[in-house]
Amino acid sequence: MSTLREYLSHKRAALLARREAPGGGPVPLHAHVTAEGRSGVRRIRIRDFQIISDSAPDFAGYDLGPGSPELQAGVLGSCVTHIFLIKAAELEVPVDSLEVDVRAEYDPRAQQPGETGVPVYPQNFRYEVLLDSPASDEELARLHAEVERVCPILNLIRSPQEISGSIVRVGGGHPVAAGLEGRPS
Repeated sequence: MSTLREYLSHKRAALLARREAPGGGPVPLHAHVTAEGRSGVRRIRIRDFQIISDSAPDFAGYDLGPGSPELQAGVLGSCVTHIFLIKAAELEVPVDSLEVDVRAEYDPRAQQPGETGVPVYPQNFRYEVLLDSPASDEELARLHAEVERVCPILNLIRSPQEISGSIVRVGGGHPVAAGLEGRPS
């Protein structure tokens, strides 16, 4: 495959075959993150892949990789790009090139005591799609509407959900804290 249009043909065949496959249902997602001693570098492991996340030097990091808010912008861009490819293949919209530029802001003052008016999360996400296509404006508007409707990460950011968290004490022989009974210690 030498062009994006050829890839979209392959993508369409895969998409249609996936829809015909028996089973379906939820797909489990798993990421495991460790913090490196002495550096604080975070190693994110997903399947057989590893991504390094780090802080900038002004926050005791070594700038060995993007920080979490930056990764979120990248994840949004990757997802929007992929859904554009899926929907272009499904709707048979020809695409010669596709790039997505994502921007947002994060204000570290939010972590300071007394800064209650500053959100603790990245905000003001916006993306721009740079698209080369012979499709009509109407076809591209339909494509964009479909991407906005089904893009999982875009919709997660727009409509956040509850996330549960827990602490499991490991090693050190410390007593189990309240609320952690029944967990391995």
